[in-house]
Amino acid sequence: MNAKYDLILFDIDGTLVITKGAGRESTRRTMVELVGDDCGALDHPFGGKTDWQILTELMAKRGIAAEEASRQVARYASSMERHLSAIIADYPVLICAGARESVDWLRERGEPLIGVLTGNVQPTAPLKLRAGGFDPAWFKVGAFGSEAHSRDDLPPLAMARAEAVLGYRLDPRRVMVVGDTPADVQCAKANGCVAVAVMTGFSTREELQRSAPDYLLDDLHGLRDLID
Repeated sequence: MNAKYDLILFDIDGTLVITKGAGRESTRRTMVELVGDDCGALDHPFGGKTDWQILTELMAKRGIAAEEASRQVARYASSMERHLSAIIADYPVLICAGARESVDWLRERGEPLIGVLTGNVQPTAPLKLRAGGFDPAWFKVGAFGSEAHSRDDLPPLAMARAEAVLGYRLDPRRVMVVGDTPADVQCAKANGCVAVAVMTGFSTREELQRSAPDYLLDDLHGLRDLID
């Protein structure tokens, strides 16, 4: 079997699952724990951002410097994991259209390698995946929002990890990044990867069209046609 791609990297929120506010509430609780104030977390725009970036922006509202926010990323990640673990079962987590079918098909197919590229801190990613019925072990590599402030810096991390699994250097043109926001498209294009945008999340069709993805899908049911 000769696949067009060697690696597919899926965003989580709005692409594979929607946690219906569990992540935002976890962020609110975490900010109260870290700085004694939720810093407006319930109204802050999150779409496409890394958790590191969100933490920096929320702390900036209270006059806390970016350097201090960076020093707090590990503590933030630990707190987010604890709070999300405590509350996610109380939220009606949704599986995005076509997500489970696509992941199951790729697993059965055996190639390309699949992974996650997400703005979530590493400890919360598996919690969200499991809540949607996905086994985190299905995704052999990943890059996370606790590892870089900018989403553009995540694809090289995931690709390096994939190269260690596959045993050869990856051509970015054979790496697909799938997400629901212009930031997902941007991070793919910034690294020479193929950008696939889906309409299942938090951006409008017009916003995604302006970001100029290589492919724009209504949902992940259309992914198979891009790979076969």
